[in-house]
Amino acid sequence: MIDSNPDDEPLSDESLPDGPLPEQLRKEAAKLARRVSQLEATLLGVEQIRDTNARLLDRLRGELEVERARSQELLLNVLPQPIIDRLNAGEGLIADRYDEVAVVFSDLVGFTEISGRLPVADLVTALNGLFSAFDAACAALGVEKIKTIGDAYLAAAGLPGTNPEHVAAAADLALAMRAAVDAAGPPWQVRIGLHAGPVVAGVIGTSKFVYDLWGDAVNVASRLETSAPPGRIQVSGVVAGALAGAFELEPRGAIELKGKGSTEAWFLQGRR
Repeated sequence: MIDSNPDDEPLSDESLPDGPLPEQLRKEAAKLARRVSQLEATLLGVEQIRDTNARLLDRLRGELEVERARSQELLLNVLPQPIIDRLNAGEGLIADRYDEVAVVFSDLVGFTEISGRLPVADLVTALNGLFSAFDAACAALGVEKIKTIGDAYLAAAGLPGTNPEHVAAAADLALAMRAAVDAAGPPWQVRIGLHAGPVVAGVIGTSKFVYDLWGDAVNVASRLETSAPPGRIQVSGVVAGALAGAFELEPRGAIELKGKGSTEAWFLQGRR
């Protein structure tokens, strides 16, 4: 005697082959048809999940690339690309000596007095405008901005990844900086010092670390800036010799530099 299960749903006539079938076979065929239908539905669901996951993965990859680019851009605002590459490669302490680097040091004349009488918003807006112009000139000329210290601005050419014509690039930067300050008009004036020589460059600290320069070239450039008249670019004999022929230079004569004594200096006027 053949068992029957009233809960099983029979197949439709269209889904069964022609001819008479035993009742048990008909039921088994119905079960198989339902199972196939369930598997097809499950497969369809898996494919939909796969497609959804693929779209989600593509979106996440895109967002990751955006965040990676944003992080890279932020790092480049702090460190030169060669230094980022070395840090990513696992280097810890980074300090290198370079024998020929041109250093540009600038300072805004009378900034303390100006900051005391200008509204804070106006002061910050003006300073941001000037330094943004300096930054743009650095980028255009292949010079590395090192840092700002209050109203002072330090940049260098001749480091890895910068313009190989380092002294000329530094001179062009100094001229562009002075032009930007002149365009800003009163009360803004700038003094700029330019020297070339050996420096040590590297990354210091582990928190809020910075890429910085140390050495005689930085010290001399700073002292040339300090002793320059307002609106002038004062350069050392080393720089004057390197620029001769391509730039207009005015001899100033011997001046006293702290720690250096009597030193010959020139004013950089512009390109010939």
